[in-house]
Amino acid sequence: MLEYLTRLNDHNLPYPDTIHPIVVHFVIAMVLFAFCCDVIGYFTRNSRLFEVSWWNMCLATVAIFVAIIFGQFEAGLAKPYHLAKSVLNMHTLIGWSLSGIIAAITAWRYVIRTRNPQKLPIGYLGVGLLLVTIVGMQVYLGDQLVWVYGLHTVPVVEAVKDGILR
Repeated sequence: MLEYLTRLNDHNLPYPDTIHPIVVHFVIAMVLFAFCCDVIGYFTRNSRLFEVSWWNMCLATVAIFVAIIFGQFEAGLAKPYHLAKSVLNMHTLIGWSLSGIIAAITAWRYVIRTRNPQKLPIGYLGVGLLLVTIVGMQVYLGDQLVWVYGLHTVPVVEAVKDGILR
């Protein structure tokens, strides 16, 4: 039984496909949707959208840690070659930073929510815009790792195993 758990497939993974992108897409969607709800709620004075945003940020805070766990595991199995290492390192650094940033923003949001759930300070929207920008940069780096450098794609895994890519 243990041999089935430790065997790696054509993608250099012990399971059929990467899990990190699946989980991280939830984080991306929740952060972007939370920001949209905040902006629309702020300008329409619809405080129910603040509640939607709050719960999206709560779930994003939990989900980003799950995404990081799988991301670290899958990055370790990827055996990145020289050209991909700097992008992977930057992606990892920003990912860990985002976990702290999202947790801090969610904590700040909790304080705002307990004081007055009907209003949102404009400064919070500014920080939300900064968060959306950082998430966008992170998405760009993740896209590069898959679509430019081909981590966990069969041809790249084979090239690394054959010693063609170093």
